[in-house]
Amino acid sequence: MRPRARDLTARARERIRAAREHDPHAWHGPHEPADEGQEPPLGSPETGAPDLDGAVGPGGVSGPPEPATPEGGRPGRPAPPARQVHAEDGVPFALRAAAAWSWRLIVVLAGAYVLVYAAAYIAVVIVPVIVALLLAALFQPGAAGLVRRGWPPSLAAFVMLVVGLGVVSGIITLVVQQVSTGFSDLAEQVSEGIGQVQSFVVRTFPITRGQLEDAVAQAQDTLVDNQDTIASGAITTAATVGEVFTGIVLALFTLFFFLKDGRSIWLWLVGLFPRDSRAFLDEAARRAWRTLISYVRATVAVALVDAVGIGIGLAVLQVPLVIPLAALVFLGAFIPIIGSFLAGSVAVLVALVSKGPITALIALAIVVLVMQLEGHVLQPLLLGRAVHVHPLAVVLAIAAGLLVGGIFGALIAVPTVACANVAGTYLSRRHEGPRPPDPRPERARPAVTAR
Repeated sequence: MRPRARDLTARARERIRAAREHDPHAWHGPHEPADEGQEPPLGSPETGAPDLDGAVGPGGVSGPPEPATPEGGRPGRPAPPARQVHAEDGVPFALRAAAAWSWRLIVVLAGAYVLVYAAAYIAVVIVPVIVALLLAALFQPGAAGLVRRGWPPSLAAFVMLVVGLGVVSGIITLVVQQVSTGFSDLAEQVSEGIGQVQSFVVRTFPITRGQLEDAVAQAQDTLVDNQDTIASGAITTAATVGEVFTGIVLALFTLFFFLKDGRSIWLWLVGLFPRDSRAFLDEAARRAWRTLISYVRATVAVALVDAVGIGIGLAVLQVPLVIPLAALVFLGAFIPIIGSFLAGSVAVLVALVSKGPITALIALAIVVLVMQLEGHVLQPLLLGRAVHVHPLAVVLAIAAGLLVGGIFGALIAVPTVACANVAGTYLSRRHEGPRPPDPRPERARPAVTAR
């Protein structure tokens, strides 16, 4: 056994020696001199070997580190740059982020305020253009259908404009005629209703008929004393009528060109934007336009159903001025949620004055039933997936529009929010799908031509 062990040990030593001779990274011990012309490997304890961290001593070999200089470095190596201390280093990150968002939000709100102020200053021009845009969304599919059948664009736009004017004029004429016919009967019924109200007040509250008549006489005297203010208000109303007439003419003129050259006008506008953003902006505008068309069509259908339903109910109850009240309901339905309610409230008040409280309660039940049909059946069915606006957003938008722009602001609040929602959602996710086709602004007619 011992000879066998000695033989294996000798073979192992021979293999180790052979491997050490052929290993280029091997280093020699302190008593084994290196081969002639071979440098000691990096980091070896052999005399003259270079240091691992690159910090060399005299002669480029490893050795004890030299003392640091006052600047914080070592001889032959540049000192590291001193770290600058900023004043915001002590501010928490949440506060810095909140400050960054705050000033940007203030800038956006200031810009929006300037735009709203400028629009209010030139409202005589802005309002007719917006009305023309809403009407164009209603009539443009018909004009486009006529153009596809070979009609010239000018003739198609003119025909749709005449049809729209004919419908609106017929409705106004019918309403005015019905109001003038039934006004005398309604006035008598109002007088009787006022007498009934006076009797009810005298019987219910601790007040005598003389005191009530004195209060009515005092109100009449107040009107007489403020007749100058009323006269100035009439003058203001006359000026307002002039502005309304001017706005109607401007709206019709703008509507004609929207129906005739709407796409060309948009191509000219989109050509003012950078080239890389034109395709996405054009696609966002297309989607917003389709949403506006769906909204206007659905609103007209809902308003028509509301007017017919409430009108039939009032006719069955034999309430006077059925057609004017139905027309008022039709116009009020263009303001979602609250418009139909307010118009229906007027119908209930007329029923109360003309037919008494029982008929008024039945009329109120009819209005509530029609509004439930509108809110739970008609709007979800007709609007479908084209317009996604939460009821809370609708109410808040109407309130903001009423505060900023009055009745007109409440009228355009919901379509504005719906179109902005569709366009903004697409622009925020524009890179998730294929790139839309680029528009062709060169096909647009120039806004100004020179000969």
